[in-house]
Amino acid sequence: MEHRSLILLGLLMAQSQHGYQINEFIERNLSTVTDMKKPTAYATLDKLSQQGYIEVQTEQEGNRPPRKVYSINEQGKQYFYKLLINNLSSAETVNYRGDIGLMFINHLPGDQARSALRQKLDKDKKMLAELQQTPSHGNVTGVNLAIKHKITMLEAEIAFLEQTVESDFFNHS
Repeated sequence: MEHRSLILLGLLMAQSQHGYQINEFIERNLSTVTDMKKPTAYATLDKLSQQGYIEVQTEQEGNRPPRKVYSINEQGKQYFYKLLINNLSSAETVNYRGDIGLMFINHLPGDQARSALRQKLDKDKKMLAELQQTPSHGNVTGVNLAIKHKITMLEAEIAFLEQTVESDFFNHS
């Protein structure tokens, strides 16, 4: 929950926004750092409002249906800073689902295991190429830093897979 609140409050630090704007921005620009879906975003916004961290106003333009506009208040800014510091200063254990397969790789013949890892390697290289095409966000250095982190982690994964695929591990399994 905290990471979702951090994302939403961070977006509101820039400006007040309606839910559609927030969700479009997340979907278009933050898919590399979150898989938050619209219902989750709205539920989190409602919870942040109930907790007193954001203000919600209803606005209506012409014949359009009314829509909620979310704004961060002073209490929300303080909460945002607390979440931000906690997030930046925390060490976390990263669980890669692919490690489950590595644990049981000995149950496959070596050629099948190596082939599966080569397929993963190809997919990771494609993801890396896509991430490397991400345009710089100008002076929004935090976004650039998050993209650089993703690229660095993916490069490490690729290096691991290349070493593993070329190792003699599969000759002994």
